Amino acid sequence: MTPAATTPTSTARTTDAAAGSSRGPAAGPPSDPRLEPARRWPRERWLATADGLLDAVRPYASPGGSLITLPGPVSGSGAWSDGLEGYARTFLLAAFRLRGEEGRDPAGLLDRYADGLRHGVDPAGGERWPRVDERRQAVVEAASVAIALAETRPWLWDRLDDGTRQRTVDWLAGVVGTRGYTNNWLWFQTVIEAFLATVGGPWEQADLDRNAETAESLYVGDGWYSDGRGRDGRRQSFDHYAGWAWHVYPLLHARILGRPLEEVHAARLRAYLGQAQHLVGSRGAPMLQGRSVTYRHAVLAPFWAGAVAGATPLAPGATRALTGAVADRFDAAGAVDERGLLPVGWHRRFHRVRQLYTGGSSPYWASKGFLGLLLPPDHPVWTDEPELPGPWREPRTVALAAPGWLVSTTPADGVVRLLNHGSDRAIEHALAPHADDPFYRRLGYSGATSPQLSAADVAAPLDSHTALLDAHGAPSHRDAVDRVHLDDAVGVSRSRVHWLDLPGATGAATGDDAGWAGHRLGPVLTTASVVRGPEEVRLAWWTPAPTAAPGRAPAATAPADLDRDAAWPADPGPWTVHVGGWPIAAATDDALRLERGDDRVRVVREDGTVSALRALAVRADGQPSPALDAAGCARREGADPFGAASAVPWLRTRTAVGPGQVVAALVVLGAEREPRLGPDPSVHVRTDGDGRPARVEVRWPDGRVDAVPTAPDAAAGTAGDTAPPTAAHA
Repeated sequence: MTPAATTPTSTARTTDAAAGSSRGPAAGPPSDPRLEPARRWPRERWLATADGLLDAVRPYASPGGSLITLPGPVSGSGAWSDGLEGYARTFLLAAFRLRGEEGRDPAGLLDRYADGLRHGVDPAGGERWPRVDERRQAVVEAASVAIALAETRPWLWDRLDDGTRQRTVDWLAGVVGTRGYTNNWLWFQTVIEAFLATVGGPWEQADLDRNAETAESLYVGDGWYSDGRGRDGRRQSFDHYAGWAWHVYPLLHARILGRPLEEVHAARLRAYLGQAQHLVGSRGAPMLQGRSVTYRHAVLAPFWAGAVAGATPLAPGATRALTGAVADRFDAAGAVDERGLLPVGWHRRFHRVRQLYTGGSSPYWASKGFLGLLLPPDHPVWTDEPELPGPWREPRTVALAAPGWLVSTTPADGVVRLLNHGSDRAIEHALAPHADDPFYRRLGYSGATSPQLSAADVAAPLDSHTALLDAHGAPSHRDAVDRVHLDDAVGVSRSRVHWLDLPGATGAATGDDAGWAGHRLGPVLTTASVVRGPEEVRLAWWTPAPTAAPGRAPAATAPADLDRDAAWPADPGPWTVHVGGWPIAAATDDALRLERGDDRVRVVREDGTVSALRALAVRADGQPSPALDAAGCARREGADPFGAASAVPWLRTRTAVGPGQVVAALVVLGAEREPRLGPDPSVHVRTDGDGRPARVEVRWPDGRVDAVPTAPDAAAGTAGDTAPPTAAHA
């Protein structure tokens, strides 16, 4: 079999307006500086960068080349597995490079990876790879090996000796008949068995049917998949995996089988890219949110997949502009270190971004970001003039209904802000003491900021976070997110909060299980974001948690909540409110200038980037609510991948806040501007008979009024197993 052709076959249509397409007359003048990165990154530079990355890993290979163990932390699967990972992920990069060059191989990559394959699949050899039954991580890496072998088949697989081919089939076949793939991992089994089928190896239709059924159950609409289910069946795990796994593997699977991308996958890829383009800033900064951010360039994989499959709303020049800007951003930020390697980190080396499964070789899934090398030199992506993607042309705010995100872009400063009212990855058992996952449950994410990742910040989150503070000043944690409302200006969500008590912590509840952390349960905290450009009016209020009469559960309370109520004590209150602003990082602390008053705080970086908070007055039925009348800033060292020093501005109430009392702040992230002239937005609340907010309005100085729903509406979807509806896009 020869590798599959990549003829575009998709016929599904997405309107330019719905997708935010880059097509149209406002493509930007040829001299627009936002288009310069694309010109600095022609296909030849992508090729040279791939060659440089492949050459740099050679000193870290075992004698036979089967294990490439790169410097950095050891993953939870161990160094042996990490060595396989280094081989598989760099082989994937080599395969894209070789296939795009029709087998031309000036660096001898084919011989190098063929030798590694021979040693890796030799069960009696000293450099053999772990089998699937020895290391579960081998499933992931076997998929990359299978894809790479399919892409390079005429020049590598077809020239191998029969013994090596059979041993390779035997090693890959360890995945056949295995079960338990409940997130993007199901695609690994599917592509491995597809390759096995093309070379006469074993495969099982039952595996493929089961994986297809599971994948379909995780599709929630608008091109988005939840990467698995969380607590109580929630489909609320959204991040870059939606693109670099769920949309890339269907294309690679189709190529293995020599088929065009299935229409259902082409349509979903096109819809996803119509939304995902909003998550990359005009200066090439992709959103730092979700796990595995150390894969860096992989964020580009779905954009390239759309171009390869002909299933994208972006014009070729817009794809070139976006991918070139991201590559240029990572290059300028030092993502490739002095040894020519991709270390664990975001820009430079920063190990706190890792997960348990992250090892020194893991960053080489950045190989997926080089999928564009499959496009020949005469493809329009490489030959057309670069042009601005739609979201880079003018400021806009757009609701992404499937993940529950409200996204604000301001092309002038290159900042994209994501207000999270729907994604939580709440996979922990309800009874297990747990902190918020900083990559999923912060309220705000952007391409210019990172959650603070020190151990202290994970245990007591402050940044981009709204919390209740207990009697000792400890902030509450946001648990599973319940959606209330989302439109193109307003996002509202709520969560039952809790406090995490660590052994030895001040004010920690005393338990009778030595050595374990504990929980204290709190009320339900509702948070709302009302957005215009770089400005967000953030609102918060708490209401008592639902209670159950003896022997009867209220409809709003799940059995797991009742179990948790029985297992953990409730914090008695009273509570004050904390509103945390956007964190800003710099190389040194003195590059971050602090300006503060009783009801406002600004952090200004030397390049003019500003994070600011200002308290807003709230009128509730004509009566004032408690004010955010204390301002401060948390300084950090070593907590942020963007810089050694970082600062988190915050506002708090000095006095306790009662149930239903609304507090409000103006939250800003962007380029430094002149102070606002004229009045601030105002917040007006009408309460019900119990003193809870029945209607909340934000009134802007120009007369615009945004209503903030206080109870869930049908348009918000549910926090359980029902997919949210399709969004309308700006």
